[in-house]
Amino acid sequence: MEIVVRRGEAPLKTIFTLFYFFTFFGFGSLFPLLSVYLKSEVGLSGTQIGTIMSISPIIMIFIQPLWGMISDYTRKPVPVLATALVGTALAGLLYASVQQYVWIIIAAALLSFMQSAVVPLSDSITLNYVQKTEGNYGSIRLWGAIGFAVSVLVGGWLSETFSLGIIFYVFAFILLLSAILAWKLPRESQPMRVEIKRGIKQLFQIPAFVLFLAVTFLVFGPIYANNFYFGVFVKEIGGTLTGVGLAFLLAAGSEAPFMKVVDRLLRRYGMLPILAFAATISALRWLFYYFEPSLGLVYATTIAQGFSVGLFIPAALQYVRDISPSGVRVTAVSLYSAVGNGVGSWFCTFVGGYILERSHIGAVYLFFSVLTFIGLAILGVLMMTHRKKT
Repeated sequence: MEIVVRRGEAPLKTIFTLFYFFTFFGFGSLFPLLSVYLKSEVGLSGTQIGTIMSISPIIMIFIQPLWGMISDYTRKPVPVLATALVGTALAGLLYASVQQYVWIIIAAALLSFMQSAVVPLSDSITLNYVQKTEGNYGSIRLWGAIGFAVSVLVGGWLSETFSLGIIFYVFAFILLLSAILAWKLPRESQPMRVEIKRGIKQLFQIPAFVLFLAVTFLVFGPIYANNFYFGVFVKEIGGTLTGVGLAFLLAAGSEAPFMKVVDRLLRRYGMLPILAFAATISALRWLFYYFEPSLGLVYATTIAQGFSVGLFIPAALQYVRDISPSGVRVTAVSLYSAVGNGVGSWFCTFVGGYILERSHIGAVYLFFSVLTFIGLAILGVLMMTHRKKT
């Protein structure tokens, strides 16, 4: 397999960094403010908003593996990724044009359908590139964290200056730029066909892969669900809407430095120890929030997201690819993403809402902490198994 590079193009690393920056800038301009838009602009109830927000993880459960299968089968991940980005942008414009609850659900479902391909496909393309060029995945992926962090402030400022509806147009415009950049990403030569059913069966016959899916569910589920509950948490301990934006900025921004150095840490300590360390920091963060500390301490501890997310995402992706057969690696990454960002996110968001209704926000984070500690225990089993083999 070869990386096809065409003459006259910008350096590939520059294209990759711009791609991640703009893609996550687009995500950050929309999703943190989407629930505010649905409540203040459309006038939906809390239950209706909760239903709409839960559509994305449910769809990802089923659709992310499908996108991975399509990519593995066609061996054309770049065209598939570009198509998904254009479709996501158009779905965002549709979202902006509807006001009725039923049509919003349809728009949200379409948006989730198209968007669910973007992250696993782009990560798989990037990992393939850095492995063949001995590059640094973390130094590329960190630009996504920077883009998201910057967009939270830009999106908020534009919303205050114009109206909340502008978030959809920024989202669509930026993702169309990302689609243009995606088309310039490296492509693999020598197309090959794989048997999809056999590939999935092959993955589920690998004990380490199955166990790591459980880890992903237990560790990533709370991380993604935190995006829904962190704003509630900050407000309950005395923060303002501006304070919520600041907290998200600090948390997302803290990921970038850790993604910069993660490859060096992986080479020095190994993937499983780094995963265990990141999961430990995450579990302790949720446990700390159970005690509902002061707002200043919460701002100070947002750097924990850098340790947890900034280290866990690159290490987890690398681990999934390393333990998966080469012909079904995109499918493996898609399954891994569907379990964490889909099943785990939905489960933790749903149960977290149930706990919040009957208790308080601190209890939600206690639940997140317990799940993450269980995931950490399974990681311990993987580490012991790995040591026995070596």
